[in-house]
Amino acid sequence: MRVRFWGVRGSATAPGAATARYGGHTACVEVRCGDRLVILDAGSGLRPLGLSLMAEADGRPIAADIFLTHCHLDHVWGLPYFRPAYLPGTRLRVWAGHLLPDWTLAGVIGRLLGEPLFPGGGALFRGDVAFLDFRCGEDVSPYPDVTVRTDALRHPGGGCGYRIEHGGAVLAYVTDTEHDGETLDPAVLRLAENADLMIYDCTYTEAEYPSHIGRGHSTWQHGVRLAAAAGAKKLALFHHEPARDDDALDAIAAEAAARRPGTFAAAEGLSLTLPE
Repeated sequence: MRVRFWGVRGSATAPGAATARYGGHTACVEVRCGDRLVILDAGSGLRPLGLSLMAEADGRPIAADIFLTHCHLDHVWGLPYFRPAYLPGTRLRVWAGHLLPDWTLAGVIGRLLGEPLFPGGGALFRGDVAFLDFRCGEDVSPYPDVTVRTDALRHPGGGCGYRIEHGGAVLAYVTDTEHDGETLDPAVLRLAENADLMIYDCTYTEAEYPSHIGRGHSTWQHGVRLAAAAGAKKLALFHHEPARDDDALDAIAAEAAARRPGTFAAAEGLSLTLPE
């Protein structure tokens, strides 16, 4: 399993010289399971990923499955700018597990891609694009050799965390979730149990968190506690606060790594192979 980060920010993009090293795009993670392509979230990082896929494919059809944690704008606004969706021959499945029974993914994304927000909308897609709903807690098998286990997260409007299993490698993707005091969320522990890599929402520090209760995000300190309890081998600090510059992230990453070796701050362009 190969993992590459294309967007690591939360809530809003953060372009500029002060954030250039970690990057300013919002959540998007590429996961290669052999020759299968799974994409986690469709934030603004999806656009450069799409351009990279087109260059790599060199005219060959592109197939991918995108799993959304939820449909807040910072996690879906890359979809209209995912160039492969506009190419005949592309096969794209977009999945969400937090919307039923009140909403459907096709309905929600249809509003994003509809007038007056996006002229032309999804009718401009020339690829085979499907929007699929499931319920958090269900297992999804997009391919015979790839299992995606899911569980509900604590986030306004709902959210879904993922555990991807392929060829003996395990990736846990747990972002946009809020912890409950010192309690370790059983859902997160299930997703991250003995994972080779746990990607976790570390928007805040413990000092910042009290003024952001209810926003649906966690801290790097709680992420370290969860990773240790779950036995995750590595922890990636993710969903960085958009106002946090590179120097501040350097300091947080160093402190987190000192507290639990194998912990690092996710950065755009960083690639890992699991298990290492």
